[in-house]
Amino acid sequence: MNTPLQILQHYWKHTSFKPLQEEIINHILKGEDTFALLPTGGGKSICFQIPALLKDGICIVISPLIALMEDQVKNLQQKSIKAIALTSGIKYSELDTLLDNCIYGNYKFLYLSPERLQQNIVQERLKKMNINLIAIDEAHCISQWGSDFRPSYKKIEILRKIHPSIPMIALTASATTEVVEDIITELDLFQPKICKQSFFRSNLGYRVENVLDKNYKLIQILSTYPGTSIVYVRNRKSAVELSDFLNANGYNATYYHGGVDSEKKTKRFNQWLQEDIRVMVATSAFGMGIDKPNVRTVIHYTIPESIESYFQEAGRAGRDGKKSFAFLLKSKNDNQQLNDQFIKVLPDISMVKLVYRKLCNYFRISYGEGEQSIHDFEFNTFCKTYNLNTLKTYNTIQFLDRCGVIRFTQRFTKKSSIHITTTGNQFLDFLENNKEYELIAKAILRTYGGIFDEEVEINLPLIASKINISESKIITVLNALKESELLEFTYNIADAEIIFLTPREDDHTINRIKHHLIKQNTSKIKKIEAIIKFTENNQVCKSRQLLHYFGEKKTEDCGVCSFCITNKINSTPIDLNKVQSDILTLLAIKNLSSRDLLAQLPYSEKLVLKVLREMNTHQLIKINPDNNYQLV
Repeated sequence: MNTPLQILQHYWKHTSFKPLQEEIINHILKGEDTFALLPTGGGKSICFQIPALLKDGICIVISPLIALMEDQVKNLQQKSIKAIALTSGIKYSELDTLLDNCIYGNYKFLYLSPERLQQNIVQERLKKMNINLIAIDEAHCISQWGSDFRPSYKKIEILRKIHPSIPMIALTASATTEVVEDIITELDLFQPKICKQSFFRSNLGYRVENVLDKNYKLIQILSTYPGTSIVYVRNRKSAVELSDFLNANGYNATYYHGGVDSEKKTKRFNQWLQEDIRVMVATSAFGMGIDKPNVRTVIHYTIPESIESYFQEAGRAGRDGKKSFAFLLKSKNDNQQLNDQFIKVLPDISMVKLVYRKLCNYFRISYGEGEQSIHDFEFNTFCKTYNLNTLKTYNTIQFLDRCGVIRFTQRFTKKSSIHITTTGNQFLDFLENNKEYELIAKAILRTYGGIFDEEVEINLPLIASKINISESKIITVLNALKESELLEFTYNIADAEIIFLTPREDDHTINRIKHHLIKQNTSKIKKIEAIIKFTENNQVCKSRQLLHYFGEKKTEDCGVCSFCITNKINSTPIDLNKVQSDILTLLAIKNLSSRDLLAQLPYSEKLVLKVLREMNTHQLIKINPDNNYQLV
């Protein structure tokens, strides 16, 4: 196997490359620094995996996402390719052995996080490795204008110092012109070959729909466009509730979010891949490793926080090249909700200093101490202790994590959880006869969906604050219900872990990273403004708007987005008498609501409602007590 195509055929069983893959591989084989900008589904990993397999030595892959690293290592190992990922949680003695294996054990790929790269033991072992290529995945993380900036990425330059002559490839799925230039500068790429595939998707229609009832529109889309679908929502509660709603309306759906345990995630993902499940309702956690070619619709039930996120998630539809649609449902309150969730909760420098100081006090860390100390952490208890806004505090802690001040690890699998094992009627009958449990039990039922079907994580401080009852009282009640064999209850006091990576220096610690915060907040505000502008701009083709955002200037109208379709309808003469006749024909069969009529008529909602109003005014039809239209 001496050629890229032979490697592709042997390990991946493909007979040809996707666009630009072979060109990128050839640049690397010539020893040239390369920048690969390929859309979601463009096959970025093959671009560095194949040349690494063709050359002697080991490829170092820097990635910020543990799930992505583990997924790629697993796929390589299944092909009998020796690969390893040094994720968090590996003991020093084990780390020492694993790094030696990379030097002497004929490994082909070593996956590292940018934080792991900073360890002295890792840097010393890298000096002894025969490295053939350095791959920087999710390279937009190095740019302060990227969608997921991580200051630790700026320290990747240490690889350049250790192995200055080794070619480097930067890879990302979405980056503006500003971000691309920033990546090249930060990584010090030498005369890089920039391979950028056009993001235009002729088979994908971007549809922004302004609606009053999102649930009704969701059902309408799924009934109109058969096939596999992903519905993206903003939070876990919405994922559960919307999945329940779809199942209740005859659509085979399940949900996926960061709190679902790994076994259930795998099961649900496989059911969806094999099409035992048609609709996956998910948060943005559903993204890594998705390579299902025949997704017909991706539906954003809420507006995502950036065009980058929207574009990547929407791009999971229609990878087989067949006609597909990406819907974004918008209602009048969405802009305010977006602002409340992402802008109002951005921390300023005083908030960062406050939270850092409170964290140090919470764990009794003295000035100048605390480096590498590990602590169990109950986030909600911490916020309640100091009366802190939970969202702002969470964003602050995440920022401190990204800047390498602390390491914040959430233990989703160790949170408190309950599962009601009896039927709904039996449970409510029990509460009717045991009033002392009713308030707490019903507060939980109102807060969490799916609790009768499976184990669900619960937030005890949240329940306590809602009904003004102590957490200890709630725990007592849930244990009593468990003893009565009505439910399963698992209680865990800590839902996270915090490691202090630097000694406590209060304001001096935070002042060093102040400039990162300013740029992060500026970038996030710009991204929110951009996605809102995209949803509101009805004067330009939606595909064109997206392409212009990513720096493509020579574009044409796509003909299949919401703008193009509306423009086509508006430019086509409509015979109003024909519309009226079609309405009368349908109403002659049975009385129908406006929704029923819209579902059966091939006209725009605006036009149908206009004709209905005129027909009602002229008493050709009337609205009956059931709120349906009928003939007069």
